[in-house]
Amino acid sequence: MDQILEVVALLLGFIGWVMVGVTLPNRYWRTSTVDGNVITTSTIYENLWMSCATDSTGVHNCREFPSLLALSGYIQASRALMITSIVLGTCGLLAALIGVKCSKAGGENYVLKGRIAGTAGVLFILQGMCTMVAVSWYAFNITQEFFDPFHPGIRYEIGEALYIGWCSAVLAIAGGACLTCSCKMGTKEKYPLPLHSRGTVYSGAAARSQAASTYGRNAYV
Repeated sequence: MDQILEVVALLLGFIGWVMVGVTLPNRYWRTSTVDGNVITTSTIYENLWMSCATDSTGVHNCREFPSLLALSGYIQASRALMITSIVLGTCGLLAALIGVKCSKAGGENYVLKGRIAGTAGVLFILQGMCTMVAVSWYAFNITQEFFDPFHPGIRYEIGEALYIGWCSAVLAIAGGACLTCSCKMGTKEKYPLPLHSRGTVYSGAAARSQAASTYGRNAYV
């Protein structure tokens, strides 16, 4: 494996994993501004866990969603996918730290380390895919409700958390792809040279005879 490519892939996977951890608790998954007079103008924003409102005076109030079963199906699915993404990223990061060549963990069995690194790359790709599906699905529902002329509720727009989620998914997929492509899954261990390829050892008269035939009899006195 190219060690530089491994380190780059590990950094991309780590940054993607950190950004997933930032995306999940971020409150601005979707936002909406309710205009009125100066006093009643407020900003409403939501994530996967709660809904918050802030008025023009700076006072904000948040309430958690009361029931899991009462939530929309895409919110429940996005929760599950984001949590799965963090778990996969954690496992991938640990496997990558063991599998890269510059790491002392795992000994010097480079065949095994290459396979662990390849597994870490697959885990990073799965992490990115879970994040991408969760964020894109959530954004699709926002745009669908926004452009629906018969939608009776508040029209939300895409919040900053979704953009962070998209960036984290791209970084995780790129890091996983680099790590998977760089590892040599089928590399064989270097075994000792076979007997027929080793140098022939001569002893005693056989060695002198061989030397005489090579350099001439006058080479030895």
